[in-house]
Amino acid sequence: MSQRGATGYGAVMTEAQLPPDLDRGITAMRDAIAFVERRVINRASVVKRIFAALLTREHVLLQARTGVGKSLLAHQVFAMFTGASIFEVQASKEQQPDTYFGALDLDELKRGKIWHNTEGSLVEAQFGFIDEIFDANDYTLRALLTLLNERRLVRGVQNVASPLHTVVGATNYVRVSQVTEALLDRFLYKAVVESDRDPFFMYRISQQFIRHRGHVAAAPATITFDILKRLSDIVRGHSEEIEMHVPRSVMFFANLVLRHYESLHQRADKDRRKGDGSGAEFRISPRTQAKALDALRAIAIMNRRLDVRIEDVGRLNIVLCTGGIAEEKDMFRKAYESLRQQYTATHALDQLRDLLDLQDLIDRVTDDRKLLEQPISELTTTAVKKTVTDWAREKLGIQHTGPEHNRRLLTAFLEEIDPLTDEIRLIKKRLEAEVHEIFAADVTWG
Repeated sequence: MSQRGATGYGAVMTEAQLPPDLDRGITAMRDAIAFVERRVINRASVVKRIFAALLTREHVLLQARTGVGKSLLAHQVFAMFTGASIFEVQASKEQQPDTYFGALDLDELKRGKIWHNTEGSLVEAQFGFIDEIFDANDYTLRALLTLLNERRLVRGVQNVASPLHTVVGATNYVRVSQVTEALLDRFLYKAVVESDRDPFFMYRISQQFIRHRGHVAAAPATITFDILKRLSDIVRGHSEEIEMHVPRSVMFFANLVLRHYESLHQRADKDRRKGDGSGAEFRISPRTQAKALDALRAIAIMNRRLDVRIEDVGRLNIVLCTGGIAEEKDMFRKAYESLRQQYTATHALDQLRDLLDLQDLIDRVTDDRKLLEQPISELTTTAVKKTVTDWAREKLGIQHTGPEHNRRLLTAFLEEIDPLTDEIRLIKKRLEAEVHEIFAADVTWG
């Protein structure tokens, strides 16, 4: 199968195990990305964030001055799909939640119940576009939080599931309050869209305006919403037919990169403030950290793979950095490259894999102590079996005789490891404590 043109997600690798219909769906998504990038000039980074949001069933926030084409971009992306309803509104301070949830049922209101007629509202749409979202009042924004995150309308006694897939929010500015901070956390993908002043891009934009007069361009092919939903289910681990593989070591390494990037960002912010303490400290929320795993799977599947690799972590800037801010992208690249070099130039990544596989084995034994009667070689089909049993045969020369053998084997195996990084040293220490606890004769309470 031939390779297709890159879209910026990384090198294309066609995997034979991909079902043909899934491969066609991925091709359609890549073609749609390429078409939108041609239609909306010099916005590739923003386009990829919107499509990443679609693949992960998340939301995206676009910040830009008036007139740079935020609404055109959102409408052009939505126009690539069929079978999905779109809700669109321009926010204002006077609006109440019923603008988004549907008008209140007056008969129910007379009986003292808040009940929205949701037909035609954001609650029943798959896609949403909210222009000037920070013009909405805090009361309305607070009411939107549950719908954006849990995909449910919860108002009074009304509790309704929503098919809402992705909302694109647009704004000229960011208004800071306790509510808007929570709102920003619901928009996992963010981008700042600057006006183009490069003569070449200005010329290309003029060409597109003459051709389409600022309207959405008809795409040569569209994608059914069912295809998008299927890809999204696979990416988010909700598919019963296809499962993506994320190695434990890659997951752990990704969290190391997140932590290092957060630290670099905080240091840069502190230097920028010159120690005056002004401004909120940069934090990667637990929500973002958890959902970065979906972004990793989206990156892999768009490269026609069902397995996530360490190089995919290097592209997590798509979700961790604000598009259009080069400084953030550079900081993330520095965080990733320094850790990748540290873990791949030595055997640290191998140590990490072995210890995390051993952690999985210890978790199984903790859940079922009867497994201690079996040889380690019968407890797992992972690399731990070969690594530990081969090591035991070579170093200890002992045969399995029950739990005591397993205790000696695991304890000696951990003692033999000379950690290559601080993180691996911490993992080793915690595993040693867990092994000791498993084999302790008595458990002290209190």
